Amino acid sequence: MSGPYEWLLGTRYVRSTQRRGFLSFISIVSVSGLALGVAVLIIVLSVMNGFGRELRTRMLSVTSHAQLMGLQGTLPQWRAAQQRAQAEPGVVAAVPYIEAQAMLAHGARVAGTMVRGVDPLQERQAVGLAQRITGGSIDELTPHGFHIVLGDALAQALDAHVGDQIVLITPSGTSTPAGFAPRMRTFTVSGLFHSGMYEYDRGLALLSLPDAAVMYRMGDQISGLRLAVADPFAAKRLVRNVALALGGGFYVSDWTDNHRNFFRSIEIAKSMLFVILLLVVAVAAFNIIAALVMVVKEKRSDIAILRTIGAAPRNILAIFTVQGVLIGLLGTLAGALLGILIADNLAQLVHGLEQLLGTQFLDAKVYLMSDLPAYVEWPDVLRICAVALGLCTAATLYPAWRAAATQPAEALRHE
Repeated sequence: MSGPYEWLLGTRYVRSTQRRGFLSFISIVSVSGLALGVAVLIIVLSVMNGFGRELRTRMLSVTSHAQLMGLQGTLPQWRAAQQRAQAEPGVVAAVPYIEAQAMLAHGARVAGTMVRGVDPLQERQAVGLAQRITGGSIDELTPHGFHIVLGDALAQALDAHVGDQIVLITPSGTSTPAGFAPRMRTFTVSGLFHSGMYEYDRGLALLSLPDAAVMYRMGDQISGLRLAVADPFAAKRLVRNVALALGGGFYVSDWTDNHRNFFRSIEIAKSMLFVILLLVVAVAAFNIIAALVMVVKEKRSDIAILRTIGAAPRNILAIFTVQGVLIGLLGTLAGALLGILIADNLAQLVHGLEQLLGTQFLDAKVYLMSDLPAYVEWPDVLRICAVALGLCTAATLYPAWRAAATQPAEALRHE
């Protein structure tokens, strides 16, 4: 009879209604506490996953998977390098660019920014801002047309709109008898873009490649090549292969190098939050210990009767282990379902709460994004559930051991 009656008694004690349902109430509190801890842990880790995923997606929409640059800051004879890079298996596109710092002025407003010279036709083939234009068109960046596309936050800082005239001032210039005179030129705002990352929306402007070459006296040279690859996680290997195929002498970087601190901080924060919030699950496990200890005390006479009719200590141990594991399983499953449900609808819940309270929880100027993304990764869910169930199983050992050690004669002495 090892098994069926142990399972029957263990489940019966979980839903016990003796003493006005007090034990049943303790079981409900234990399950609820465990479910809440598991749900919070899943939600928080999902937010960290979503933040990293959204940050990576938005970064790759304005930066490149990899960059190939000359050691002197310029890349001469870049067309041959472009052809060789595009011939590398796994490379989707290799587009030229010129990147430098500049100052933009519109009326009385002035803002520093990074200027990037691009070829609109080639930019559409790569992972870039061509798909993020919200006003105007990137196709108006024609050679020597002196048009410019601004990030929407940069345009707001300058109070500039599509069709306005702004002045671009470069750090390089010429020396005159009156002093140093920077190069400047009037550009027409032909478009706005929105990447969703304040760092780029506030600090990046696009020019046509020939116009950038004129402003920065690059001639036929460029700053480097931006590579778009089929697998972004293979960008480091592919750009190294391209540089070696060209004979070396290049400076290479990829998106994991350029933004390593962002993703490292996310992973560290995720690990720390997992450990810290795991304490909530541990507290719920202590509730299970308290609940089972009270059950053991309440059921001393039942345990004694079972022992007198032939139940061995291991059978008593199994009965209360079943009860604790069942509480842990119910709480873990309920918490997992609740956490996944909330994480999948977190953005809508946050927006609704913001509208209700009339405030904004995430400022894009601080957090780089205005939404609270959440992405559930099943390995995280399985890990959380396994750890929670393991803690609950461990929490049943002491109360079950106390129950198994109950002496029938002592338990029935005062009955």
